[in-house]
Amino acid sequence: MNCKLCHAALPNLLLETAAPENAAARDHIAACAACAHQLATLQATISLLDSWQAPEVSPYFDQKLAVRFREAQSAPSDGWFQRLRTRLLFNTGRHLRPALAGALALVLVVGGGSFGIATFQHPHPVQASAVVNDFQLLDKNEQALQQMDQLLQDDAPAADSGATSHRI
Repeated sequence: MNCKLCHAALPNLLLETAAPENAAARDHIAACAACAHQLATLQATISLLDSWQAPEVSPYFDQKLAVRFREAQSAPSDGWFQRLRTRLLFNTGRHLRPALAGALALVLVVGGGSFGIATFQHPHPVQASAVVNDFQLLDKNEQALQQMDQLLQDDAPAADSGATSHRI
């Protein structure tokens, strides 16, 4: 047996000294000084706890407790905000886990659903009519003509200055 297993067996050895399962631990403690020291400190702690006596209760304890109960009952109740604040500060949050899980599931469903709608493509693309295609072609041609006019206007002053210098 190694020291790690012996440390795990020490509580059983303290509580049930004569148990047959503790024979290997007792043999290890007889051979290992560190484990024997650990067992001795645990036995000293247990004996100290056994010698501890609870203090006597005050004879007026019940009356004082009853007065405090009446004061607590007659005190004005906290508002809903104070109760919520107290609940959030002093609770472990286990009661909020189902609500948080539901909210997260709702966010995932809404987000996933809107993503699916946004990327959805129709299986049969809609064909535009011939008139719509003609208007689109005219619009593209108009844009091309405007760009050509702008290019020609930018080149026109340079062409005019060059043309006048060559004339006689």
